[in-house]
Amino acid sequence: MKVIVGFDDTDVIGCGRGTGKLARWFAQKLPEGVTLHGAVRQQLPVIEGIPYTSQNSAACLILDHVEPEQVQQVIDQAAEHIHEHFIDGSDPGLCVVPVDSSSIDGLIKFGRVACTRIVTQKEAMASVNGFHLSGHGGTEDGIIGAAAGVGLTLSGWSGRFIEFGGLRKFGRIVRVADLESHGIRVLSIDRNALVPGPADTVDTQNWLRPRLWGDHPVLPVEMTGQGTWRSIGSKNKKECSS
Repeated sequence: MKVIVGFDDTDVIGCGRGTGKLARWFAQKLPEGVTLHGAVRQQLPVIEGIPYTSQNSAACLILDHVEPEQVQQVIDQAAEHIHEHFIDGSDPGLCVVPVDSSSIDGLIKFGRVACTRIVTQKEAMASVNGFHLSGHGGTEDGIIGAAAGVGLTLSGWSGRFIEFGGLRKFGRIVRVADLESHGIRVLSIDRNALVPGPADTVDTQNWLRPRLWGDHPVLPVEMTGQGTWRSIGSKNKKECSS
């Protein structure tokens, strides 16, 4: 089965790395037979009253081929991973939810609500409906972002992939066919949109980050010429979580 593991608030300002990197490191510690489908960054609001490090983002790993008896092992190893790598002064949270479970509607709703207003630890705990949610230091406010991040990922329509099929190994100019062969769909968002052809090329701007749309990694692009495209979005220099 598929399981989502959400991490939040494991870093502090000036630490040199963010929660996204900590989450990607965990992919090297998965139980036998479990594979990484992808890692997704979820943006949460930057508004007065919400403490955050730099960009207020959570990170979720989407795991494949998890046997029911391995879920607790994933939880235990993820908690151990947090305690090994979190930065003192942060407020880490962990949320682990099987995708095919029933009663996830409340968690999906919580993720959306958390994007619009200040939410509480109590609301986060209620939203998980018995799934795993735990704090691992400080104020434990990280449980809010961890739960919201998992809820948004479960919706299938939020976030961007910070790891999927070796996306970090692609060069700046990539053929559409090569992206699609790795499971990344290429979608034109131009007003009068053509369909990118297999031999067309995409300028990734050295920052290939597909969106999670319709439960799939989708790269939005705009046309720059006949048979040439440019991906939408570029790296924020202040961003350390992805």
